[in-house]
Amino acid sequence: MANGKKLVIVESPTKMKSIQGYLGDDYEVLSSVGHIRDLASKKEIPADKKAAYGKYSIDVENDFDPFYVVNDRKTKTVAELKRALKGADEVLLATDGDREGEAIAWHLLEVLKPKVPVRRMIFHEITKDAIRDAAEHTRDLDVSLVDAQETRRVLDRLYGWDVSPVLWRKVGSGREGTALSAGRVQSAATRMVVERERERMAFVSASYWDVEALASRSGSSFTTRLNRLDGAPIARGGDYDDLGQLKKAVVVLDETRARALADAITAAGRATVAKVEAKPGTRSPRAPFTTSTLQQEAGRKLSMSAKHAMGVAQRLYEKGFITYMRTDSVALSGQAVSAARAQAVALYGDKAVPANPRVYKSKSKNAQEAHEAIRPSGETFRTPASLASSLDRDEQKLYDLIWKRTVASQMADAKYETTTVTLTVDAGAQVAEFTASGTVYTFKGFLEAYEEGADEKRNDDDADQSLPAVAVGDELAVSDVEPKGHSTSPKPRYTEASLVKALEEKGIGRPSTFASIIGVILDRGYVTKRGQALVPSWLAFSVVRLLEEHFADLVDYDFTAALEDDLDAIARGEQRRTEWLKSFYFGSDKQVGLRHIVDNLGEIDARELNSTRITDTATLRFGKYGPYLEVTDPAADAEAKPRIVNIPEDLAPDELTPTKAQELIDAPVAGDRVLGENSENGKLVVVKDGRFGPYVQEVDAEEPEEVDQATGEVVEQPKKRGAKKEVAPKPRTASLFRSMSVDTIDLDTALQLLSLPRVVGTDPETGAEITAQNGRFGPYLKKGTDSRSLDDEKQIFDITLEEALAKYAEPKYGARRASSALKEFDADPVSGKPIKLKDGRFGPYVTDGETNATVPRGENALEITFERAIELIADKRAKGPAPKKAAPARKTAATKTAAATKTTATRTAATKTAAAKTAATKTTATRTTATKTAAAKTAAAKTAATKTAAAKTAAPKAAAAKTAAATKAAATTAAATTTPRKAPAKTS
Repeated sequence: MANGKKLVIVESPTKMKSIQGYLGDDYEVLSSVGHIRDLASKKEIPADKKAAYGKYSIDVENDFDPFYVVNDRKTKTVAELKRALKGADEVLLATDGDREGEAIAWHLLEVLKPKVPVRRMIFHEITKDAIRDAAEHTRDLDVSLVDAQETRRVLDRLYGWDVSPVLWRKVGSGREGTALSAGRVQSAATRMVVERERERMAFVSASYWDVEALASRSGSSFTTRLNRLDGAPIARGGDYDDLGQLKKAVVVLDETRARALADAITAAGRATVAKVEAKPGTRSPRAPFTTSTLQQEAGRKLSMSAKHAMGVAQRLYEKGFITYMRTDSVALSGQAVSAARAQAVALYGDKAVPANPRVYKSKSKNAQEAHEAIRPSGETFRTPASLASSLDRDEQKLYDLIWKRTVASQMADAKYETTTVTLTVDAGAQVAEFTASGTVYTFKGFLEAYEEGADEKRNDDDADQSLPAVAVGDELAVSDVEPKGHSTSPKPRYTEASLVKALEEKGIGRPSTFASIIGVILDRGYVTKRGQALVPSWLAFSVVRLLEEHFADLVDYDFTAALEDDLDAIARGEQRRTEWLKSFYFGSDKQVGLRHIVDNLGEIDARELNSTRITDTATLRFGKYGPYLEVTDPAADAEAKPRIVNIPEDLAPDELTPTKAQELIDAPVAGDRVLGENSENGKLVVVKDGRFGPYVQEVDAEEPEEVDQATGEVVEQPKKRGAKKEVAPKPRTASLFRSMSVDTIDLDTALQLLSLPRVVGTDPETGAEITAQNGRFGPYLKKGTDSRSLDDEKQIFDITLEEALAKYAEPKYGARRASSALKEFDADPVSGKPIKLKDGRFGPYVTDGETNATVPRGENALEITFERAIELIADKRAKGPAPKKAAPARKTAATKTAAATKTTATRTAATKTAAAKTAATKTTATRTTATKTAAAKTAAAKTAATKTAAAKTAAPKAAAAKTAAATKAAATTAAATTTPRKAPAKTS
């Protein structure tokens, strides 16, 4: 055993510095930067393995054995970890304590194959005490957690790779050609959003009226609302069902009756207090945050997406300000309870906390293997104000939310009293009964610190106000009597917050997956956001319809939730991975297997699948370029083609009612408007609105028909026989700029567009012509094959030759010029170069001139701080450069096999090891001989086929020596990794 340091491996580079400082010089802390390997893609599987692993990278016939490969971006990371391992006398795998973290630790163990003791180091907050305690109290690798994560990964691969191709064939592609996908959780989530929209589409609104009035006495006034008429209740929104029908017997006022009643009440002018009810009540604080409730509250109160909220929480955790952010647990440790109670007393007094600490229990059996809720870290909570200089804007907002919720969770109940006053008015021959309610808090308790947000409610008629003191029999003046009309509303669309809540209630998904689920359905174009609401696309309707009709079990909510429960059972060691996967894939007495479903799909009518009848003559269809209305004319010939009507992009499915569809059909066509005649060629210029957007086009003017002057009839021209039909030249067309409109474009502008590309001039140095034109990615200059982006579309017509030459003189990065900086910071501590925030073609990014790091989606680029910029660049630098596209495959089968088997998993029964090692040794010997021979033969020339060091060396002896060494290493690895998979042995 080497007398060296202890090697600690964490997931994130951000954690390294803090943990290194807490542990001291006896430890070396390095990062794996997430997973170092994953299931192979089809092209990464060697030829001799394709029979078993070729379809899924999983051998379904051999206990669902997965074929793993090291990520191309992680080869440098693995090499660095192996270097550090040589000088270590112990390895501490300090990845996160959930299933994903446990799996990363196992993959590190499999790839690094350390010969020194290996232990798991678990912590839930990055503080000095927590890190040192974790280093002293380690444990073995939890194979059950690894099995649960691997089962989920295998399950998702089987599901996705079997079902997604059906979507590609029968539905098509998503937004901007994005490939569609199906998944056990994302498909269920998409179905939920679509079902809510279906409910909104089927909803029938009902109208009802009531009366409001202002009651006053001694200068104090309050709003009252008509509640009963002659003792019978007045209709409210909640009295109607979704079809607009009443659910119980109530009095329904129409406008005429409501106005007549209001006039009678105004004439009476007085009301008598008939009843005063006062009811005391209490409100208890909510439990501390779990991942789900944090995402919900961040959405409601901070307008953060689930993905954004989790990104900010990750940063807070890695900086040591909060505990681990992926958890189902609502429990707090003893020190956290003490810290919360102490802070509540310090801020709000002794009465702010109850006599005994509050204890919260999680509903989940598993609680995602984490031990605590999300809370501020440490034995003493730092206030948001004290961290103002250490956090960026989003971090401070989220920390403030977590801090308040945690402190409030240990505070006393709020106490209140709700008073309801009933007034009666003699309105002619009728008795109108009005009510008003008001709540007064007698003790605010936890509300001093925090009050939970609420999702949108439908038909919310409740209003709270402050009421004056009144007694039964008092007379009050009534004024400002106003009849009011109302309409019932459908269920509100899901927001990210309410969808996360609904998923959790149904048991679909787990905390670590909620943000990614919503991200996927947004990226695939299944839903879009309108404000905070999630609006499903017609594409989602087609996808869900296919899944419901042909994969009903797979999108069943109870079935999906049961899968999650089964994965939890595997994580607890109560179920076996292999038996469960066999049941899911091949089927059992309890369920139909996935293979059986896919093999027996039968015929799927793609046209019917992508069609929704709106009216008797209009059918919505979803095609290659999106949704449109297909309109048939009952009086037309059966052979006649139906008319196509485009649907506005911003029209939600529930807004495409039969009335709206007819409105679109009857609307005058904005396109095909004649702008005028091109005087140069006599052609007409028209503007059209096409599938790819608005454009202008030149068309031939129609020849006037010849009329017989004697009879007034049109003379038909004789058809020429035998004459070969000439191919008509394509008419000139040009797309409108983004700033232009079909309704406002004029002839001069259209002619300018048709004249493009515009010749700017000639480069005096090369003689090449420079043109300005518009393209798919915006306006640009072109000189031969060299292009430069322009800042805006106007420059196409305005830019001069001198300005164009200046553009070409600017440095070019990739296929475009360097973009100007949106923001500039101090020098990066590693490179020593100034950091700049820039806006690129694919979004904002930060750069120090050497490393470019994209600003994560959901973050406001202009609010990026210097510290955040350093963090983004450090993370990107740790990941290394993006892999280059591989050249056409020239590797021999033997070379591919050696490389691939280097990363093969090794977790199966130990009894098969001996036989496998023997086979591997034979194979190794053969490979070594073959490679040495190849190296000797090709020492003088490059050999792309073997890709060994010999191919890069001029000296034959050096080449042969390097090849032999590389071959020996590969052979050793192959012999070690071609053994069957086995459970990782416990190490001490």
